[in-house]
Amino acid sequence: MKKAQNSEEKFMDISHILNHLGEDREQYFNAVAPPVVQSSNFALPSIAAFREAFSDELHHHVYTRGNNPTVEILRAKVAALEGCEDALVFSSGSAAVAAAVLSQVAAGDHIVCVRSPYSWTHILMTRFLPRFGVSHTFVDGTDMAEIEAAIQTNTRLLYLESPNSLTYELQDLEACARLARAHGIVTCIDNSHASPIFQNPAAMDIDMVVHSGTKYLNGHSDVVCGVVCSTKERIRKIFEAELMTLGAIPSPHDAALIIRGLRTLELRMQRSHDSALRIAEWLEQHPKVERVLHPWLPSFPQHELAKKQMRGAGGLFSIYLKAERIEEVEVFCNRLNRFLMAVSWGGYESLMLPMAGFYKIPGKGTPSRPWNLIRFYIGLEDPDWLIEDLRQALAG
Repeated sequence: MKKAQNSEEKFMDISHILNHLGEDREQYFNAVAPPVVQSSNFALPSIAAFREAFSDELHHHVYTRGNNPTVEILRAKVAALEGCEDALVFSSGSAAVAAAVLSQVAAGDHIVCVRSPYSWTHILMTRFLPRFGVSHTFVDGTDMAEIEAAIQTNTRLLYLESPNSLTYELQDLEACARLARAHGIVTCIDNSHASPIFQNPAAMDIDMVVHSGTKYLNGHSDVVCGVVCSTKERIRKIFEAELMTLGAIPSPHDAALIIRGLRTLELRMQRSHDSALRIAEWLEQHPKVERVLHPWLPSFPQHELAKKQMRGAGGLFSIYLKAERIEEVEVFCNRLNRFLMAVSWGGYESLMLPMAGFYKIPGKGTPSRPWNLIRFYIGLEDPDWLIEDLRQALAG
């Protein structure tokens, strides 16, 4: 496990990573912003150079489906933020999750996965992988005994999501890593909720860290991407198989936008965390709110674990509205003027995601989440301005 840094060391490291790491400015006219190398392929000066490049496409510029200079800068930054040796960038968070999982399993293998993961991760486990002979067991990630009991002789992967993105259950990452290593199992975590600013699973011996870079890493609601961080050996394996074969790569332009977003990542994360906690505390006292779920609230069941392995909780929290009928939830949500009703999170704008919206959809079954559950993402607006909107909507 890596030695914990004090806050000053952490701040200096992050500043260097976000503003300098991977940016060889002398190679591109000393431009402050990294260039967008919008080329599909790259010329090689000789047969010897050709052979050298094709012997190691991960570290040479041959074809943008493999290694692009702009994407390479982004890879270096995110890997360093997570304290990992290397990283790969994909065209979506789902692509990153799929590549990480597929890289570790084959027909006949078994996965232990936390219950209620991100919806497309759930579909990967339940619909896609079984077609190729890979089975799974969903477990309560808050219960180490249940996780251990689910391990089989053919278990190859323990998939974690801590916190998850609706009700924020955590896993004890150090305990999970110890358990997995004792059984020769690889661990993988979706760290999108906390971002590298507030949680570094690799420092707790988790093997692979994935992100939906669409969210906090980009931070401007204008790029869809995903990231996998791990050791050089594991990243090379994913590069040569899942990335190069399936080709789910970002464009150089998208990579440049995410590099731009990373410049303000630390500031945005702290602003969202501070505002979200303030609003969550306000809502917890409101008589029309049944319950608030936020890892930084003392009322959260795993509050102490959250404070132990995270440095903050970002902009997400959820509430259970005190309502007897689904129509009451609809009225509340429709009265909100300063929250956009939308999926995802991580941009400037504050959002709400009502579970009631997934009910009464023709051809769809009954959702597993109750209709009075509403997820909020608090962006960068004035929190008092947002509280005013919540107050008037609750009054209605």
